[in-house]
Amino acid sequence: MTDQERNTLREQIIQALKTVYDPEIPADIYELGLIYTIDIRDDGQVFLEMTLTTPMCPVADSLPLEAQEKVMAVEGVKDVDLRVVFDPPWDKSKMSEEARLLLDMF
Repeated sequence: MTDQERNTLREQIIQALKTVYDPEIPADIYELGLIYTIDIRDDGQVFLEMTLTTPMCPVADSLPLEAQEKVMAVEGVKDVDLRVVFDPPWDKSKMSEEARLLLDMF
């Protein structure tokens, strides 16, 4: 996989992740800063690390599964290894400027 192919696939993965929303916060998980790692291997294997806004998140079971399914649907992705981590813990500083504007957090 060339660097250009990897970058294109990364952008497609990010676009897929931007369709996954935390139901309690009207912003997608990528802009919220819940995605910590996107690692794309030459064979199409994608390793994702994500977190949740809190370990007690009511969608702790469904949100990672939805993210994994959306990334699996991206053409060129062969498999997704998604891990939910809580270190470092999520906080509002991880949100993008877009999410902060959306949520009036400036």
